[in-house]
Amino acid sequence: MRRNEFLRTLAVLAALPATGLLPQTAHAAGAVKMMIPANPAGGWDTTGRALGTALLEAKTAEAVQYENKGGAAGILGLAQFANTAKNDPNALMMMGAVMLGGIIGGKAPVSLTTCTPIARLTSEYNVFVVPADSPLRTMKDVVQQLKRDPGSVKWGGGSRGSTEHIAACILARNVGVDPKKVNYVAFRGGGEATAAILGGNVTVGGSGYSEFAEFIESGKMRPIGVTS
Repeated sequence: MRRNEFLRTLAVLAALPATGLLPQTAHAAGAVKMMIPANPAGGWDTTGRALGTALLEAKTAEAVQYENKGGAAGILGLAQFANTAKNDPNALMMMGAVMLGGIIGGKAPVSLTTCTPIARLTSEYNVFVVPADSPLRTMKDVVQQLKRDPGSVKWGGGSRGSTEHIAACILARNVGVDPKKVNYVAFRGGGEATAAILGGNVTVGGSGYSEFAEFIESGKMRPIGVTS
């Protein structure tokens, strides 16, 4: 879904009191406080700010305050949100599947039982990409190098336990490579991961398609696999 279409959809949803996107007292309170448990410029950040824009345009909120707290698959942000937003009807948090992987794999001291899920905003496949000038043209090329020297293939993406991390390990296992040998580089946000991919600091990058869409369409990244 294109960003402008996404914004229009959110604006419609935000204007409907039955959706539960925000408590009906949010407008009276004036400000919505949104926790984005990732660094700026990534998928969660973009989606969270798009939601905030839609709420403002729909006049569901008079103001939106954003706080970015990246790290540990979003668990650092979750912990802060759970501790500081108790009984605050105007507090929201953006999250996704990466956080679930982090909670399960990282044995986090907090869980999503401290929060109330209210809306699913997006759903998409993950995509693996390489820089446009990479000598690895296809996933077959990546697999061949992975078999020869697992450590030489640097996979970049979200925190450890993220969907792209799990997908890389499953791929390795399926081609006969020990998943423990996967050289995975975790980033605190999509912006950092994107910069690393474009700069050639990782061999392969993984994330939701929308996060890389503009770079794929402009020819700066080449998609080589999708988790469909």
